[in-house]
Amino acid sequence: MSLYTLKPRFQALLRPSVRALHALGVTANQVTIAACAGSVMVGSGLVIAAESEQRQWFLLLPAWLLLRMAMNAMDGLLAREFGQRSAIGAYLNELCDLLSDAALYLPVAFVPGTGGVLTMLVIVLSNLSEMAGVLGVGAATSRHNDGPMGKSDRAFVFGVLGLLLGVGIAPGPWLNWVLSVTALLLIWTIANRVRRGLAEDRNVNAE
Repeated sequence: MSLYTLKPRFQALLRPSVRALHALGVTANQVTIAACAGSVMVGSGLVIAAESEQRQWFLLLPAWLLLRMAMNAMDGLLAREFGQRSAIGAYLNELCDLLSDAALYLPVAFVPGTGGVLTMLVIVLSNLSEMAGVLGVGAATSRHNDGPMGKSDRAFVFGVLGLLLGVGIAPGPWLNWVLSVTALLLIWTIANRVRRGLAEDRNVNAE
C-alpha cells in the first residue's frame, strides 16, 4: 500500500491548472526544473535554519513538499496529454527528483540532537529505491512505484517531521526512531520493486 495509489485523483484535481499552464506556453521541462530549483533553495535555507536552531522555518517543508508533489504531477500531465514527451524530459524527471529529495531531506541531518547518519542512510536508500523502480524500463518492462515507502510516502513522512519541528516539538529519540523505521520500509520497498520487476520480466519472456 502506498499513497501513490491516490495519484490519479490528485491529477484530476490539477487538470484545470495544467490546461492553464499549457495555454500560457509553459512546458513540462520548465515545471520540472522549477520544482528542482525550488527544492534546492528551500533545502539550503532549512539547513541554515537548522544550524541556527530557528526550527520554525521547518514549517516551510510540508508546504513546499505538497507544492512540489503538485508540480511533479503537472509536469507529467503536460508531457503525456499535450505531446511534450522527450528523452531529455525523461532524464530531467528522474535526476531532478533525486536531487530534490536529497535537498529536502538533508536539513533534518543538521537538527541538533538527531542522527545525521540516519538521515543520510534514508537519502541513499531513497535514491536506491528510485533506481530499483526505473531499472524496470531498462529491462523492457515498466517503471515500478511500489511501496510501502514510495516518493509520496516519503514526502508525507518528512512533511510531518517538518511540521512537528516547526511548531516547536523538541528533537529527540523519537526522530531517530522515525528515521530508522523509514529506512527499514525503504529496504522493503527496494525489495518489492526488484521482485515485481523480475516477475514482470519473466511474464513478458514467457509470452
